[in-house]
Amino acid sequence: HGMMKFWTYIYVTGAKEMWTLRQLLPPHLKSATTFEVLSACIWQCRTIALELDPNDEVRFLPVVNARSVFNPPLSKTYYGNVLAFPAAISTAGELSRNPMGYAVQLLKKAKDNVTQEYMRSLADLMHIKGRPCLVTGGRSFVISNLTRAGLDQVDFGWGRPVYSGTSGELPGIVSFYMPYKNKRGERGVLFPICLPVLAMERFIKELHLMLGEFSGHPDVSSGSSVVISSSL
Repeated sequence: HGMMKFWTYIYVTGAKEMWTLRQLLPPHLKSATTFEVLSACIWQCRTIALELDPNDEVRFLPVVNARSVFNPPLSKTYYGNVLAFPAAISTAGELSRNPMGYAVQLLKKAKDNVTQEYMRSLADLMHIKGRPCLVTGGRSFVISNLTRAGLDQVDFGWGRPVYSGTSGELPGIVSFYMPYKNKRGERGVLFPICLPVLAMERFIKELHLMLGEFSGHPDVSSGSSVVISSSL
């Protein structure tokens, strides 16, 4: 809406903050993956921060590698696109009011929908509809997990990279999880996010509130590590 955008990197350590977030989940969701838990947290915090109309439909689209769903399996030498963008859907009001487990459940259901039949149907739909845009506006949010892509292990002869992630500004509707090691040598997840200035302030506040909800872990310090990269 013509508002100044603020660009930041959020750093979340694997052990400390993830332990804290998992305490917010009911027993039947304790086995949720790190991607599901962290994404649910970010989706909720972002939705609250944007202060959308409670009746607005919001969507989270995880980037899912669907290679494992095919039978017979795809050849290991196949380098084509086998990605899916299933949508977890809620109203902004329901997502904001409910515990984090609500968002985790929606994400798990969306990911579980990615079957071989789903992928074949998706290919047909893309052809029939002329490859329509999957996401429009701030109500949709996409995250892709690059922590296992191995980019941080690449060595072209002068050592491994200090940073292995996006090279510039991303649209506000897209983010990536990237491997990162902080100054203390702790490995964790780094993700960029772009929001209007006031929304960014609310987002960081909500994130700190979630991470401060439980502090029983002996190594959990108050708040997460937030590194401001630049304002755009």
